Amino acid sequence: MPETERLPSPFATGLKCRCPRCGEGPLYRGFLKTWSRCESCGLDLTFSESSEGPAVFIILIVGFIIVGAAALTEVAFHPHPMVHLALWIPGTIILSLALLRPFKGIMIALQYHHVVREHSAG
Repeated sequence: MPETERLPSPFATGLKCRCPRCGEGPLYRGFLKTWSRCESCGLDLTFSESSEGPAVFIILIVGFIIVGAAALTEVAFHPHPMVHLALWIPGTIILSLALLRPFKGIMIALQYHHVVREHSAG
């Protein structure tokens, strides 16, 4: 397969929430709703189906961070259980929401780079 165009990194475009082909146009029109077409290069974005992939990675990453931080806090300070609740429930929610858009963007970009392009080449 001759490569005539140099695609941007799927990780860079995903983290920036940009189009996986041109890296310029915005990927989302809402919090998680993708555009149907890139406004810069015209890429049809209806292929994007990230389903539960980003959520699984976020659960693992946020769980590792929050449980580790809670364990370290418990060992170092032994705070009251309400302090743990006040720290780790909002921390979990904020971190999960902060990672959701970029991780979904990465999954869409990886899907474009590896699945959609293979089907269009054959």
